[in-house]
Amino acid sequence: MTTQNKHITELRAGFTANLVISASVGAYGSVLGLLAAQKGLTWYQLLVMNLSVFAGSAQFVMVDMWLPPLPVIEITLAVLVINMRYLLIGASLNPLFRGTSLHHKMLFMHLVADENWAMTMARYHRGSVSTWFLLGGGICVQTAWCCGTLLGHRLGAVIAHPEQYGLDFSFVAVFTALVFSFWKGRQDILPWLAAALVALVSEALLPGKWYIVCGGVAGALVAAFSTHRSEGKHHA
Repeated sequence: MTTQNKHITELRAGFTANLVISASVGAYGSVLGLLAAQKGLTWYQLLVMNLSVFAGSAQFVMVDMWLPPLPVIEITLAVLVINMRYLLIGASLNPLFRGTSLHHKMLFMHLVADENWAMTMARYHRGSVSTWFLLGGGICVQTAWCCGTLLGHRLGAVIAHPEQYGLDFSFVAVFTALVFSFWKGRQDILPWLAAALVALVSEALLPGKWYIVCGGVAGALVAAFSTHRSEGKHHA
């Protein structure tokens, strides 16, 4: 199999692997579309936001803060804080991108969302996977996200209360399933507890969405420290 054919196969595999999750992405994307319509955003503005930002939770915050006069600085800072978790996501993907060009990294990382990242890392823990699998998943997720948000925008005048249909819970349901798919055994207990505890304390003490970053960093540090100690004992 040639390199090009291998890339296409991985691209298709990534796209297919994310189809089920993308259905839920489209569902909660429709909620964003409904909110955007209620805030007065145009169909074109929403599409530009989808293609340029492509970060679901950050877009919800942006739409929620979308009031005239537009608080550009506040929106920028809020989105920056929420998306700081991508520093951790990018670090976790380092083994996949090792040896690739800067252009390759910039293009492929733009289409990294929580969903296709989770599917890629799950596949990575089970065996080999490439950045093309990640890209295929990103294309699938972004397509569903755009379709869902734009459909929701069109239906904004019809569905006034999306929570009545359970659409606001789809985001939680997807990530509950993804979190448990990462469970590898007892070695995950301490990092998960540390992340949860720090996130809860940070949410109570700090404004905004800092608890996302604090919890993620705490869990990563505990996991790294635990791995280092176990390796040290093994070598000893």
